[in-house]
Amino acid sequence: MVAANWTDKDTARALQLWERYQTEHDLTHRRGQTAGIEPTTGRVWFGESALAIAEQMETAGGRVPFYAVRVGSDHYLRKGGRR
Repeated sequence: MVAANWTDKDTARALQLWERYQTEHDLTHRRGQTAGIEPTTGRVWFGESALAIAEQMETAGGRVPFYAVRVGSDHYLRKGGRR
């Protein structure tokens, strides 16, 4: 799957996998880290950033598109305007 081919279905699958992973694992020690979820394989990676996860994937033999989220949050980054 190429990043340009990422679909809403991929996002929905990644979110579903993440919800299940959170119910099956204690993530209190990972709070604040980044989780990368591969929607095709269901594998979950952890690192300090999305870039760190991408580097881990490359070291492991390849890189595939993944959904990134911050552990303990419902998003990875939040873009905000001036206040």
